[in-house]
Amino acid sequence: MSLNKINTVVAGATGFVGLDLINILSKHPKVKLVSLCAQKSIGKNIKTFDKRIKKKLPKISKLSSVEWKKIDLLFLSLPNGEAQKIIKQLFFKYKHLKFIDLSADFRLENAQTYKKWYKKNHKAKNLIKHSKYSIAELVKNLKNFRIVANPGCYPTSIQLALMPMIKKKLIKTNNITIDSKSGFSGAGKSFEKKFKQKNLYSSTFAYGIKYHRHMSELDQEFFKISKKLKYTFNPHVIPTFRGILSSIYLEKKINITLTRIHKTIKKFYKNSKFIKVHNLNKSIGSGTVLNTNYCEISICSTIHKNKFVIFSAIDNLIKGAAGQAVQNMNLLYGFRESLGLGKK
Repeated sequence: MSLNKINTVVAGATGFVGLDLINILSKHPKVKLVSLCAQKSIGKNIKTFDKRIKKKLPKISKLSSVEWKKIDLLFLSLPNGEAQKIIKQLFFKYKHLKFIDLSADFRLENAQTYKKWYKKNHKAKNLIKHSKYSIAELVKNLKNFRIVANPGCYPTSIQLALMPMIKKKLIKTNNITIDSKSGFSGAGKSFEKKFKQKNLYSSTFAYGIKYHRHMSELDQEFFKISKKLKYTFNPHVIPTFRGILSSIYLEKKINITLTRIHKTIKKFYKNSKFIKVHNLNKSIGSGTVLNTNYCEISICSTIHKNKFVIFSAIDNLIKGAAGQAVQNMNLLYGFRESLGLGKK
């Protein structure tokens, strides 16, 4: 590290997540951005792509031009399948180097599971054991790992809401319904090719109806706690650029009150700066979390006595990606968890 700052590289600098990541890192007191890498736009100024970035930063360059001996940390904001190839090339050659991967490449602990869901062979199977899947509020200790797998945006919003109740055995887990709605930025810059339905900018669209890749993460993490857990998950694209609202429909166990559930979740997150648990029965949306690293949670009763709904709102590009990656970086290096992530 130079002058107590982490020498950092961002790969995938000009994508939606990459730009948010650079914007955050450019203001982080412990980070020096050494290289901003992309396949195209070589030599251009990053400010061309994002006017929010005020600091003078290196021009966009190729990853092959990086002097890895001088780098401490590589963020990879790349399409699935790319990070594993790059990390494989660097991991054993530069043993000081650490990685935070924002794709799905190291989220799954089993290479066969990865192949099943992502339809491609994992190119760095032997490195999976060196990685750690990390929702920051649920992990906390990353110091023994060199590869951090940043979770998906949907699984972040869902697990932050559900995990306290599952761990404390407050709910029935045989019939959970998860309905999540996201802005179209979650599909990346090619979202218009991915979502070809008419009136993309003025309609709501259901997709991934039976199998969505993020279910592989949810299965892995849920089943560590309960093998009997059953859920249905359906994502939707809504006509807004960023933000996620997950609505999760649940049934309480007998003699468990909504007040107890609320108190349990508040206690679970009492030391978590970026989780805000609202008072009971408060309607929430994604509007108040946009451009922040916060997750807002609200527990609401329904017309049915034993059923309730829990809402979870995040910004998919920040708490669901770039902000959480910086939060994980802070944990990785022993910094204050909220360092460089601003105030709401």
